Amino acid sequence: MRVKNGAIMDIQRWRDHPAVRQALAALTDYRPVLDTAIAIQQVPAPTFDEGERGELVRRRMVELGLSDIDRDALGNIYGRRPGHRGSPALLVAAHLDTVFPRETELTIRRSGERIYGPGLGDNSTGVAGLLHLAQSFQQYDLPNQADIWFVANVGEEGLGDLRGIRAAVDRLRDRLGSVIALEGCDFGTLHHQAIGVRRYRVEVTGPGGHSWGNFGTPSAIHVLARLAARIAEIEVPRSPRTTFNIGVISGGTSVNTIAQQASMLLDMRSVSAAALDTLVAQIDQLIRQADAEHGEVQVRAQVVGDRPSGTISRDHALVQAAVAAYQSVGANVSYQQSSTDANIPLSQGIPAVCVGLTDGGNAHRSDEFIVPTNLGRGMQALLLLALVASQ
Repeated sequence: MRVKNGAIMDIQRWRDHPAVRQALAALTDYRPVLDTAIAIQQVPAPTFDEGERGELVRRRMVELGLSDIDRDALGNIYGRRPGHRGSPALLVAAHLDTVFPRETELTIRRSGERIYGPGLGDNSTGVAGLLHLAQSFQQYDLPNQADIWFVANVGEEGLGDLRGIRAAVDRLRDRLGSVIALEGCDFGTLHHQAIGVRRYRVEVTGPGGHSWGNFGTPSAIHVLARLAARIAEIEVPRSPRTTFNIGVISGGTSVNTIAQQASMLLDMRSVSAAALDTLVAQIDQLIRQADAEHGEVQVRAQVVGDRPSGTISRDHALVQAAVAAYQSVGANVSYQQSSTDANIPLSQGIPAVCVGLTDGGNAHRSDEFIVPTNLGRGMQALLLLALVASQ
């Protein structure tokens, strides 16, 4: 994509600013950011249990001298760097939570250029990037005309359903001009088109009984299995890209018991709100059919996730600034459609992008890793983007 000259000139103007040059030079050494990321990763933060990690971030914000530091009722941590005029504020957000249970072994392991640790890339490095971005503004007294709100938010992963960023945007909506969401990995990747996601818990209940004595009584597991097979046969469009996945199935009591209860978690996604609605309607119809087939069995669906879609164009000033910032540090820019914290502001008409800070892989696995080689450049690009967005 050709970047407009205005975006390139804005980035170059900031690179030539004396204080910014100092800050960029300091970020060349990625080790302080990496050390912070590891310190954050060592504190468990499963979704709905992010309090301990949030407190670590809150203390760091106090040390940095940010204003209006606060923890809201959900556990989001807020800090503000005041601007110098009444321009709409910039929100920079990174999610605190990980997909790993509290008891997960969090030992860091190094092999060559890779550093392994559950949750290190997603999203301990993102939270570290948030703190070191704030540190750069504070330490070098960088100019920001608009307020910058630094928010470490809860509930991005799984059934957290973006509840943290929802609350942050609700709290700051009247003041917001743009949002930058941070992820630890995917250096040079820009997310400016948010995938809509609907998630169901489908539950089947019935009378149950003994596998021999009550044979013939409908089993909740059998009903659920037939429903799952019918869902798997649905054909979805490749364009606009639309997907579904049954991620978890559970139920039953023992091998010789006709199951009284069974459930599954179903994930449905599309880049198109209309296509997602069509898929949901198809699945709703299959659920109604399954419920009607057996009078003794009930089949019910509960919405457990609803992530709205939204987009800004590649020509939008915020996307152009992000492209120019990353290209200025030598990144190969790529565009991804995804579900991130940027979904919420984008769905409400607030310009937002989600950006990655370094390279890595195996997200959501115990052998997750980052390659920190590009972390310094990722931080430099983030700083340049935040400077443009906060004017």
